[in-house]
Amino acid sequence: MPRSGKSRPRAGALLLTPGAGANRDQHTLVAVEQAVAPLPCARIDFPYRQRGSRVPDKPPVAVAHLRAEAAALVTTAGIDADQVVLGGRSYGGRMCSMAVAEGLPAAGLVLLSYPLHPPGKPDALRVQHFSDISVPVLMISGRADPFGSPDEFDAHIGAIRGAVTQVWLPGGHDPRRADPTIAETVRSWIAAL
Repeated sequence: MPRSGKSRPRAGALLLTPGAGANRDQHTLVAVEQAVAPLPCARIDFPYRQRGSRVPDKPPVAVAHLRAEAAALVTTAGIDADQVVLGGRSYGGRMCSMAVAEGLPAAGLVLLSYPLHPPGKPDALRVQHFSDISVPVLMISGRADPFGSPDEFDAHIGAIRGAVTQVWLPGGHDPRRADPTIAETVRSWIAAL
């Protein structure tokens, strides 16, 4: 039965999604799941991965899938819908942010290596939905990520209405050696919600 009342924890579960070129077993997602334990955590694949395709789902398909997976996690964890923290790497994080912008209840967003724009195309921004995000957001990216530099993020994250915490790490889009730092940062941030 879902908890109710003012004393319930803000974050009751975590839903994690992979980037376009990975699956639910991507190393950073596994590290985050281990760090947040015993918090209920679901690492999921998008439908295109489930059917063996390499072509990512269009946003409406991905968002519908996130809605269904979030509802399942709410049921299995016995929490309220607004106690789920949604997040993921790159494409997965972007889809989570779009789902929340479209009204999916959440306690917060964890965006790892958010793809602000395609590499080499800084004018093709993926920020149109930022002003519809009102939950707390944790963004962790590499300083040399070709999908968005610190200066580029600074120019756009002010549109997000929720409190934004940014963490910049050495490296690019997949700062592999940073998994322990990423995992601990996510754990601490969720614990403070």
